[in-house]
Amino acid sequence: MDPRLNSPEKSQFPPPPSYQDSPPPYTPSYPGQSVPQAPYVQGPHPRQAVVSVQPAVFVAAAPLQTPPPDYLCYSIFNLFCCCFPLGIAALIFSVSTWNANSTGQRELAEKNSKTARTLNNFGVGLGIVFIIMAIVLRVIIH
Repeated sequence: MDPRLNSPEKSQFPPPPSYQDSPPPYTPSYPGQSVPQAPYVQGPHPRQAVVSVQPAVFVAAAPLQTPPPDYLCYSIFNLFCCCFPLGIAALIFSVSTWNANSTGQRELAEKNSKTARTLNNFGVGLGIVFIIMAIVLRVIIH
């Protein structure tokens, strides 16, 4: 270790000034100002109209009593076993149907349910056609 670091003459600067017990009082006026400044209160502009705002009203919709089917299981089956692209689209519409059912939007739920069912039916039909074609080609080639 360096012996100069432990010497009593390690600092060449004077010690910092001691802290004050309390800061000087705040003067509300500027130097050279004869009258102290009063607090500023902002009022309405003379030509400005006063606008009152109504409180926001939130309406919570209840879930449907007899919801249309969402075909979620059918969409998952179609996604993994039949036709992947149509299965993804059907799954999206199935989840949209579920959301519309839970928020009480019957028309949207019925439309999404019909679209999910149609996509699932086309997906299963397309999957069956591909499976039959694969079997036929397998039999013909071998």
